Amino acid sequence: MNLFPELQKRYTKETMNAREAQRLAEFIAFGPVIFQTARIMLSTGIMDMLRDSEKGMTIEEVADKANLSIYAAKCLLEASLCIGIVLVDDTTDRFRISKTGWFLINDPATRVNINFNHDVNYLGWFNLEEALKEGKPAGLKTLGNWSTIYEGLSSLPPHIQKSWFDFDHFYSDHSFDEALEIVFANKPRTLLDVGGNTGRWALRCVDYDKDVNVTILDLPQQIGMMKANIEGKEGSERIDGMGINLLDESTEMPADRKFDAIWMSQFLDCFSEEQIVSILHRASKVMTKDSRLYIMETLWDRQRFEAAALCLTLTSLYFTAIANGNSKMYHSEDMERLINEAGLEIETVHDSLGQGHSIIVCKLGVRH
Repeated sequence: MNLFPELQKRYTKETMNAREAQRLAEFIAFGPVIFQTARIMLSTGIMDMLRDSEKGMTIEEVADKANLSIYAAKCLLEASLCIGIVLVDDTTDRFRISKTGWFLINDPATRVNINFNHDVNYLGWFNLEEALKEGKPAGLKTLGNWSTIYEGLSSLPPHIQKSWFDFDHFYSDHSFDEALEIVFANKPRTLLDVGGNTGRWALRCVDYDKDVNVTILDLPQQIGMMKANIEGKEGSERIDGMGINLLDESTEMPADRKFDAIWMSQFLDCFSEEQIVSILHRASKVMTKDSRLYIMETLWDRQRFEAAALCLTLTSLYFTAIANGNSKMYHSEDMERLINEAGLEIETVHDSLGQGHSIIVCKLGVRH
C-alpha cells in the first residue's frame, strides 16, 4: 500500500510507548462520552468562557456563568481535564483551555465534523456492525425511511440538513478556486456537473467563465433544491438540470450531446466500486477525444497530514452506516483501477487542493 510520507511514518510502525497505548485504548472505550463531553463544553459556551478569561475560572464561576449546578460543572470540567481539552492551575484551582481545546473552538473543520457527527450520525453509529455485515445503511432509519440518505436530504429536519450540507460544502468549497483554474485551463464551453447538489459549483463556473453552459445531473429532488438555490443569481440562465438516478444502470447521461468537461466533485465516494465503473463508463459515452473528466476526491492515502487521513477513513464508516451501506473514501490505487476498468485513462493528478482534495484528470482510453 503506497502512502504519502507523513502517513508512511505513522502507519507502518509503532509510535507510542505502552502507557500511551493503554491511554488510547481507554480513550476508545469511552469514546462516545468523550465526544459528548467535548460537544457540551462547546454548546454551553464553557470553552469560550475559559478562552476569554485572563486568569482562568473556578468551578463555581463556570457553574454560575453557564447556568449549571456545581455538580454539573464539576463533572464536565473534571472529565474535560482528563480528556485533555482543559488545564487547571494546581494552586488556584482555575481552569483554562489547552491546545486541543483551542482547536475545538477555532478549527472550522473540527466544528463542522462535530456537528455532522452529532446531528447526522450519532444515533446511527449504533447500527454500524449491522451495516457492515449486511451492506446496507442500517443506521439511516434513525433519520428516515429511505434506501439512501441522498433521497431524504430535502426532507431532513432543518438543523440536521444544515449540518449535512455544512459538512459537504466545507470540504469542497475550500478547493473550488484552485479547481476552477484547472478545469478552465482547457476553456470548456459545455460542462456536465454530475451530482451537482445545490448548484454551488455550477454558479462558480458561470461566474468564472461567461461563455460556459452547465448541465447538472442529480436525483430529481436534488434538482428541485438546486433550482430554488440558483434562482435569480447571476449566470443562472446558463445552468440547467436533469433529474436522474445513476444507480439505475439502464439510465444514460444526456445522449443528444457531447461535453467538453465532465465534473464529479465528492461524488464517486457515494458509490460502490461496481457502481463507480458503471457511472464512469456511461460518462465516457458523452465525451469526445478532446473532452476531459475531472474527478475531485479526498483520497485518504494522498493526505499531507495524518489528522486528515483519520477523518477520511472514519467518514467511510458514515457511508457504511448512514449514507448507502456500500461506499467509502477511496485509496488512490483503488480509484485508478476503477477508472481504467471503465475504459478511461488518467492524464494527470493534482494533489493538496484546499482541505486535502485531489483532482484526477481523465481522458478516453485507447479502446474508445
